[in-house]
Amino acid sequence: MPRCDLIIRDVTLYDGTGSPARRGDLAVEGDRIAACGDLGAWSGTREIVASGLALAPGFIDTHTHDDRMLLSPASDMTYKLSQGVTTVVVGNCGVSLSPATFARRPPSPLDLLGDERSWVFDSFAAYSERLKVSPPPLNALALVGHMTLRVDAMQGDTQRAATDREIALMRERLAFAMQEGARGLSSGLAYPPSLHAPTEEVMAVAEVIGAYGGIYTTHLRDEGQHVIQSIEEALQIGKRAGARVVISHHKCAGPENFGRSKQTLALIDRANLDQDVDLDAYPYAASSTSLLAELVREDIPIRVSWSVPHPDAGGRTLAEVAAEWGIDQRAAARRLSPAGAIYFSMDEADVQRILAHPRTMIGSDGLPNSEGPHPRLWGTFPRVLGHYARDLGLFDMATAIYKMTSRPATVFGIENRGILEEGAYADLVLFDPLHIADRATFEKPTEAAAGIRECWVNGTTVYRGDTGVTGARSGRLLRSAMRVRDAIQ
Repeated sequence: MPRCDLIIRDVTLYDGTGSPARRGDLAVEGDRIAACGDLGAWSGTREIVASGLALAPGFIDTHTHDDRMLLSPASDMTYKLSQGVTTVVVGNCGVSLSPATFARRPPSPLDLLGDERSWVFDSFAAYSERLKVSPPPLNALALVGHMTLRVDAMQGDTQRAATDREIALMRERLAFAMQEGARGLSSGLAYPPSLHAPTEEVMAVAEVIGAYGGIYTTHLRDEGQHVIQSIEEALQIGKRAGARVVISHHKCAGPENFGRSKQTLALIDRANLDQDVDLDAYPYAASSTSLLAELVREDIPIRVSWSVPHPDAGGRTLAEVAAEWGIDQRAAARRLSPAGAIYFSMDEADVQRILAHPRTMIGSDGLPNSEGPHPRLWGTFPRVLGHYARDLGLFDMATAIYKMTSRPATVFGIENRGILEEGAYADLVLFDPLHIADRATFEKPTEAAAGIRECWVNGTTVYRGDTGVTGARSGRLLRSAMRVRDAIQ
C-alpha cells in the first residue's frame, strides 16, 4: 500500500488547465504532489475527506507590491493566504525594493514600499539572500523596477531624459539582477519619476532582458485618453527587447473613456499575431495608488487611504477634506501628501470585458503598507471566483481558476506550479465553491474572505479557514529558469 504525508479524498479537482473539474483524490509527499486520481489503495499520515469541496493549485497573484512584506517577520501575509494565494509577483509598476538604497524617503510612488528604512538592498542578490535566510510564508517571483533603477542612476534628478551614462548604469544593474534570478523588468511610465523617460530610453534599458528570456510588464504611460498610444508604446518596447509583454491592471480610466476596452482588447488581439502580449486585471471599478494632485478631477470621487502629515484624513473623501479646509481638491491633495488614495474612475462594463478576455490573468495590485487599503488587497481572488464566476456567470469556475494558476505560470515561466499533476509542487487551496466570497469592502477593507478551508505552500499548511495562519514560512523565491540566449554587449 503506497503511503504519503497527506491525502485529500473525494474532492472536486480543478487541475488549473481550464479543463472541467473531476472528482478524485490527491496525495502529497514532501513538497510535491505524489499522485492524483483514485487513490483508494493509498494511505496518508493525514487524510482529509473533502466531499463537496474543491481543490485547486494555489493562486498566483501576478501583480503585487508585497516586496517589503515578504521580508517582515511581523507580516504573516494573512491578506494573501486567506484568499488561497501561494505565489506573488513583486516589483511591479516600475517599483522594486532593489537594487537601490536611499538616505531619505524616496519619491512617490517608490515610498509605497516604505520610507528610507526599507530601502537597504543595493543589489538583487542582497534582496534574494534576505529571503533565503528568512523565508516568507508564500512563494515570490521578482521583477526589477525601471523607476527604481532610474531614480537611483539619476540621483533623483528625473524630470528629464536620462543621459547615455545613466542609461548604461541602469542596464548594468539590470543585467546583474537578471543574472541573480530576477524575472524581468517592470515600468510605471505614468508616474512623475518616469514620466520624462522617452520611449527610446526605456527600450535601451529593456533590451537587457531579452538575452535572459525576461518579461516586460508595464503600468502604461496613460490609462485614459491616450491608452491606445500607450499600449502601442508598450508593444514597441517589448518587440525591441524581444520580451513578452504584460499590460498591468488594464483599465480605461475616466468617464470619457468608458467603453474603450473594446478598442484596447482588439489591439491586443492583433498584436498577438506576431508577439506575446498578456494582461492582468483586478475585479473592481476603482483603482488605488499615491494621492497625486495631477490625478485629481472633480468628476472622479477620491477616498484618502492614508496620509503622513494628516493621518486623521484616512477613510474620508478628498472632497470632504478640501471643503473642511476651504481649499480646492488639488490643493488638499498637495497638503495631504505623502498620501495614498482610492480613485473611483472605472466602468463596470469595462471591468467585466477585460476580466473575461482569454489572455487576462488576475492580479490584486493591493498596497499592504496602506493603513486604509483598497479591498482588493484582501478580496480579489474570492471575488473573481464567487461574484464573477459563480454568481454572474462571466466565465465558469474552471476558467476563473485557469486565469489564476496555469495561465500565469506559463506567462511568467514558473515551472511545476499552477497545475495539479504528479511531480508538481504542492501549492494547493481547498475551498467551498458554493460559499467562497470576498467580504472586504471599501468601508471595511481588511475582512478575510469566506470559503477558504485550507492552503498549502510547498506541501506545508500555511492557513486554515477556522483558525487562520499557522505561522509556517515555507515559501521560496522562485528564480528565473530561463537561460541566457546571447551575451550582454
